[in-house]
Amino acid sequence: MLYESQNPHGGDIYDGGCVLDFSANVNPFGAPEEVVRAYLDAANVLHLYPDPYCRKLTEAIAAFEGVPREYVLCGAGAAELIYAFAHAVRPGRFAELAPTFAEYSLPLAGSRRTAYALSEADGFAAGRELIRFIESARPEAFFLCDPNNPTGLAMDPETKLCLLDACARAGTLLFADECFMDLSDAGASLKPQLSRYENLIILKAFTKSFGMAGLRLGYVLSGNRALMRAVSRQTQPWNVSAPAQCAGCAALGCGGFLEKTRALIRTERPKLALGLERAGLKTYPSNVNFLLLRGGRDLGTALESRGVRLRSCANFDGLGPGFFRTAVRLPNENERLIKAVTSIPEVCLKWQ
Repeated sequence: MLYESQNPHGGDIYDGGCVLDFSANVNPFGAPEEVVRAYLDAANVLHLYPDPYCRKLTEAIAAFEGVPREYVLCGAGAAELIYAFAHAVRPGRFAELAPTFAEYSLPLAGSRRTAYALSEADGFAAGRELIRFIESARPEAFFLCDPNNPTGLAMDPETKLCLLDACARAGTLLFADECFMDLSDAGASLKPQLSRYENLIILKAFTKSFGMAGLRLGYVLSGNRALMRAVSRQTQPWNVSAPAQCAGCAALGCGGFLEKTRALIRTERPKLALGLERAGLKTYPSNVNFLLLRGGRDLGTALESRGVRLRSCANFDGLGPGFFRTAVRLPNENERLIKAVTSIPEVCLKWQ
């Protein structure tokens, strides 16, 4: 729980006034019906401690991801596993993209941070220059968000593989956050490399892909068992609740749910981008279920007065006031966002 500190993320709809939330980039369909039923059925086991080894869940994840079971470690959401990794490794020097997900550096106060600045002129794409950056900086750990949040872009798969190899040569642990990979129409996972690279650990979560943000369920994948043991020691023994474990197993058996979601995103994302551009905002290329926007610094306030909430990106390194992130939601909701943007004063749209 946050205590006397400002929430640095989106999704806080509990202060009243938000009718339509575009600040949280979760699956536009929400959780599958099978997940909801599994969660409700779990009420029968609330008197029992949850399985501390997450046996059924790790088996289901291993089958879903096509990796050995011992490569899987579950946690109470991606955020817990980011903190657990940071506390297990304690790198003196670490690096990350800028802009990128704000949570990586928070548990590493006292460590020396180096940021690789993505260029707005290149649409915030991470290219081969990133490999030269790793070879020069030689950080002990590098946090790679791919597809990146808040830009929405996925790395070229060949470049990503070269980056992994460069990290191995530099003695750098690569923490690859692939939480949006299952909702992406580009890029590729590093899962096939898990058995070859001991410096690789991959983060996944049910939060975005299966619309389960409220249950807090994520996992990491790695072939480095010593690293996995170290990360595990930074978590609590019953950190994954029984309802979360049941819901996770149900989600992984939902057949074509992810493909159905990707099909919706492929259709709705360009329509939403076009509508927002015509309304006067600048949008950036994306491969996933959200868009990075640029408008006036008062855009967020103007939309909130109409019950619509975006994610302000003012706190992202490399961005600032006037940058916002919007989720891609269902067609009627996206139309409502476009309509709301077209109704606000022009001064709130000017981004230059």
